[in-house]
Amino acid sequence: MIIDCHGHYTTVPHAHKAFREAQLARLADASLPEPAPAKIGDDEIRASIEDNQLRLMHERGGDLTILSPQASAMEHHVPDPATARAWARACNDLVHRVVGLFPEHFAGACQLPQTPGGSLGDSIAELRRCVEQLGFVGCNLNPDPSGGHWTSKPLTDEYWYPLYEVLVELDVPAMIHVSASCNPNFHALGAHYLNADTSAFMQLIEGDLFADFPTLRFVIPHGGGAVPYHWGRYRGLADRLGRPPLDGHVMRNVFFDTCVYHHAGVGLLCDVIDVDNILFASEMLGAVRGIDPETGFHWDDTKRYVDALDLPEEDARKVFELNARRVYPRLDARLTAAGMV
Repeated sequence: MIIDCHGHYTTVPHAHKAFREAQLARLADASLPEPAPAKIGDDEIRASIEDNQLRLMHERGGDLTILSPQASAMEHHVPDPATARAWARACNDLVHRVVGLFPEHFAGACQLPQTPGGSLGDSIAELRRCVEQLGFVGCNLNPDPSGGHWTSKPLTDEYWYPLYEVLVELDVPAMIHVSASCNPNFHALGAHYLNADTSAFMQLIEGDLFADFPTLRFVIPHGGGAVPYHWGRYRGLADRLGRPPLDGHVMRNVFFDTCVYHHAGVGLLCDVIDVDNILFASEMLGAVRGIDPETGFHWDDTKRYVDALDLPEEDARKVFELNARRVYPRLDARLTAAGMV
């Protein structure tokens, strides 16, 4: 079985985008009426998925994708909590409907209604709703709701602990995933995302988060940002800072995905990082679309890169399936109940 742990519903019907535009317009002009989430029919949702994510999964050999709302559209930098709550709920409800229409091919991961410096109470409530009521198997956690200005506390700060307590209670992992960049120094896809992945890992080295939450699990996407390429630097910094070795201090709880869009990069990831810490992913449909002119294949057809490594059969199965089932136990339970052992 091929499980893609990192997909986004970037092909939502236009009416959903219009709802967001109406939300933002009302924030600029309070005299406007409070908008209601779009009324979208099942056929519209089917059409948005069948010729996009689902077609590409079939063409490329995938079986199931953990689907979350479009990351850049989470827009956690918008400071109004009520708007964030309504937007996250609408986005998550759409993902839930996709899962309901295509249960063999999708599982849900939720967007949290974060705001810069805001309380995590709304995020905890939405996480509980999505996991306990809608059957989601994970969430996206933004370490920088300010959108590239980094006004939030580090992930190791006790500010985040109430959310971590619920993640542990529900036994679901969080993918570390920022949203839009409001800082012109940081292109959202080419800089901000990878900066966040790398920064989050360094925060975890500096702190002792997993001593307090030994079963908390994070997936750092986009191949772990710069971390695998500079693995010696991070091991050396851990030693210099008097931190324990990374294998016990961080890597029992942190996992990287394969959203790296060339063969050499995925090869380096698998050479440097233990196979038990790598989850297959494509980010489809996400940041890097189109065809690589040097290969003639789509950039985000990441299964090709893993296949070309010719990993031992058991290692390949870990990357493609078993690691995801271990990191996302609610997904594993669902698949096991369906006889997919």
